[in-house]
Amino acid sequence: MEQKKIPAKNPNSPNRKFPLERTRNIGIAAHIDAGKTTLTERVLFYTGMIHRMGEVHEGTTVTDWMEQERERGITITSAATTCAWTQRQESGVYKIFEGIKQRINIIDTPGHVDFTAEVERSLRVLDGAIAVFDGVAGVQPQSETVWRQATKYNVPRIAFINKMDRVGANFEMSLESIHKKLGANAWPILLPLGKEDQLKGQFDVINKKAIIYSDDDRLGSTYEVTDVPKEYVELVDKAYNNLVEQVSNIDDDIAEAVIHEKPVTPELLKAGIRRQTIANKFVPVVGGSALKNIGVQYLIDAVVDYLPSPLDIPSAKGQNPDTGEPMEAPTDDNGNFCSLAFKLWSDPFVGKLIFFRVYSGTLSKGDTVYNPRTNKRERISRLIQIQADKRQDIETCYSGDIAAIVGIKNITTGDTLCDEDHPILLEPPSFPDPVISMAIEPKTKLDQEKMATALQRLAEEDPTFRVYTHEDTGQTIIAGMGELHLEIIRDRMFREFKVDANAGKPQIAYRETITANAHGVGKLIKQSGGRGQYGHV
Repeated sequence: MEQKKIPAKNPNSPNRKFPLERTRNIGIAAHIDAGKTTLTERVLFYTGMIHRMGEVHEGTTVTDWMEQERERGITITSAATTCAWTQRQESGVYKIFEGIKQRINIIDTPGHVDFTAEVERSLRVLDGAIAVFDGVAGVQPQSETVWRQATKYNVPRIAFINKMDRVGANFEMSLESIHKKLGANAWPILLPLGKEDQLKGQFDVINKKAIIYSDDDRLGSTYEVTDVPKEYVELVDKAYNNLVEQVSNIDDDIAEAVIHEKPVTPELLKAGIRRQTIANKFVPVVGGSALKNIGVQYLIDAVVDYLPSPLDIPSAKGQNPDTGEPMEAPTDDNGNFCSLAFKLWSDPFVGKLIFFRVYSGTLSKGDTVYNPRTNKRERISRLIQIQADKRQDIETCYSGDIAAIVGIKNITTGDTLCDEDHPILLEPPSFPDPVISMAIEPKTKLDQEKMATALQRLAEEDPTFRVYTHEDTGQTIIAGMGELHLEIIRDRMFREFKVDANAGKPQIAYRETITANAHGVGKLIKQSGGRGQYGHV
C-alpha cells in the first residue's frame, strides 16, 4: 500500500522555516479559573509575540478575543496561536535544546464543562499538553475530566501548579492530590521557592540551582540563576533523589546508571524524563505563578525539553474508506497529504474558517483536497495561520502544522481532508450528547428566517449544540451542554447575526394515556339467523 511508504531519510521539506523536530503542538487545559489564559498570555509575552501583557480581568488578553469572553472573563472557544522560543544558555544549567530556536503552537482551551467539546477536539490534534492546577485547590472536578480526555488520546503532559502566590497555596498538597485523584506518576522538576507573598522563584531540581525572579518594569522577565541557599539544600537534594528513584523505576538507562553506581548526569536524567513523558509513563511537575510572572520561562524550557515533536509520536492511524483496512499517515512532508478538520468557525470578516491539523504531506494554495466522507473534492483558495485574533495569509502549510482554510463547503468537525489518489479516513473526535434543552423563538416574525440561518451556522460550528423542531408543538428547540452554553449561543445570535430571540422552557405536549387499573364487564350477543355471535369480556 502506497500510504505505508517508509519516509525518506529527512521528513522535512527544504522550504520549512522550522523543521519538525523543532516544532511543538501543545494545549493548555485545566479546571475553570486555574490560570490557563493568563499563562498563555505570559508565554506569548516572553516569546516576543506580544509587547504588552493583557489581563483576563481587564479583558485585554490575546486568546480571549470574543466580546463575550472579555466581558465575562472566561474562555469560550479554544484559540490557536503560534510563537517561537530559544532556550537561553546559563552557566551550570543543562537544557536539551540550548540555543536552538523552536516553534511552539499553542491552543488555549476553555475550563467550563459546558465547552468540553472544545477541549476534546483540541486534544485530539495536539502532541502534548500543559495541565494547569490551582495551588490552593489542587485537583478539581474539571481537572479530572480534561486529564481523562488527554489520556484517551494518549497526549503526554506536564503539570503546572499555578497560583503559588495565593494565600493558602500548598505545593505538597497539590502534588498529593495529583497522585491520589489522577493516579499520575508525577514528580517535581521545578519546585517553587517560597509560597504565598514570599514566592521568589523556583528550584531547578535536576541542575540543583535556584532561579530568582525579580519584579521590575519589564514584568518579571528578568531572573538570575544562583546556587541553592543553604537552608533549602536538603529540600532540593531530597527532591532530586526522589526524582532519580522514580525515573529509574521506569527507565532502563537511568536504572543501569543507578545499579552500577555511575553518576546520573543532568543530560542522562533529562533524556530519561523526556523518553518516559513521551511514553505517557511520567509527568514532570512545575510550580510557579503566571500572574506574578514567576516560573514561566523555565516552564517553556520544560515544554521544549520534555514534550514531543510531531516526529516523536506514533503515526496517525486511519483506515481505507473503501475496504476498512487499517492505514497509517507517517509525519513526513514528502508523504501523501492527510489532515483532520477539528474545528469550524464563522468569522465575520472572512466567512467560514476550517481549522485543521496536517499529519502528513503539505498543502498549498490552489491544491485540491478530497473529503472521503462526502466523496467530494474542494479547491483551496486561501490558507491562514492564526495568531489568536490576527490572521496571516500563508502559501503552504507542512506536516505537523495547525492552520485554517477559508470557505470549504460540506464539511463538519472531524472530517479527514486528504489526497484523492491516496484516500485515508482518520478517526474523528467523539462528543457527548446534549444535556439541557430550551425553546427559542424570534421576537419578531421578520427574524424567523434569520434565526434559522443563525442556528444552522452555530450548529455546524459546535458539535454539542443541536437544533430541531418539536414534532407535536412545532416549537424550535435548542439543546446544549448547560445553561451557560445556551446563553452564549443566544448572545452570539444577537451580536453576530443580529437576531433577538426569546428563550423559555419547552412546551409540554399532553397526550391521553391510561393512569390506573379499572374493572368492567361487557357482553356481546348477536343473533340474526344462522350462527349467532357471543362475547364476554
